[in-house]
Amino acid sequence: MLEYVIPLVRERFNSIAPEIIVPFEIELADKSIHLTTPQRGDKRQLLELSEKNVEYFLQQKRQQEINKIKKQTSTERILRTLQQDLQMDVLPLHIECFDNSNLQGTHPVSSCVVFKNAQPSKKDYRHYNVKTVEGPNDFATMEEVVYRRYKRQLNESRDLPQLIIIDGGKGQLSAAMKSLKMLDLDKKITVVGIAKQLEEIFFPNDSIPLYINKKSESLKLIQQARNEAHRFAITFHRDQRSKNFLGTALTNIPHVGEKTAEKLLTHFGSVKKVQQATLEEVAAVVGKRAAEKIQAWMSEKEEKNE
Repeated sequence: MLEYVIPLVRERFNSIAPEIIVPFEIELADKSIHLTTPQRGDKRQLLELSEKNVEYFLQQKRQQEINKIKKQTSTERILRTLQQDLQMDVLPLHIECFDNSNLQGTHPVSSCVVFKNAQPSKKDYRHYNVKTVEGPNDFATMEEVVYRRYKRQLNESRDLPQLIIIDGGKGQLSAAMKSLKMLDLDKKITVVGIAKQLEEIFFPNDSIPLYINKKSESLKLIQQARNEAHRFAITFHRDQRSKNFLGTALTNIPHVGEKTAEKLLTHFGSVKKVQQATLEEVAAVVGKRAAEKIQAWMSEKEEKNE
């Protein structure tokens, strides 16, 4: 490096110094320059002073970088770390995360939570009743909801996120990408999936997951978005089930409350299937005493209807 740099430095500063002190022996193309490698004396002290000056200069540069980082807000630091970890071209100022919720296929719903500047933007949260999917099919549900979300965003010319997080592994991620591709957004937005068990980060068309340091602020932000989407989906799901349970015929049965009705509908899926179940099957869910009351009430209703 010295053999390469010395001629450049001499040319840049128009140096005609006939002697150059160096820390070790080198060869220059210009043989008119006298090279000295001192072991002691004034020239050795001059060399050591030069080395100290270089070290001091490097320390100043390092401190400037540290000060620059310190001046960043915690939000900027987190987002820049996330950008670097996910190899994004832009800063993820706007993040959206999706999660599905259903119990044995009943009342499937999905949620979309929004983070802006690394903070939840609750006014922008959205929940979805699944329209085209029957039964517990997370992949189809994710495909439907992602399509509905961004189809509307495009139609209404609303801002799109820089990062989309899908709660789930490769299957859910592929389903989301299918919808984004239909909307011609698959190459315009960074999309990742996070698998719950090992906190693996998956990218589209890549079978090898990314493992972000468990203590990293960027992983904590991804986890926060995932957990918030899960909480929002579960809360909405419970609200939807409660509304359905309030109006069900089961709650009209004496001594049968909403919790018992919820257990029955969650297990059997409908009032009709509860009616078709045997005493033993109902008892396995709510106990023999409650099952006998339910069966007796249903038998009485059937006799009246006849």
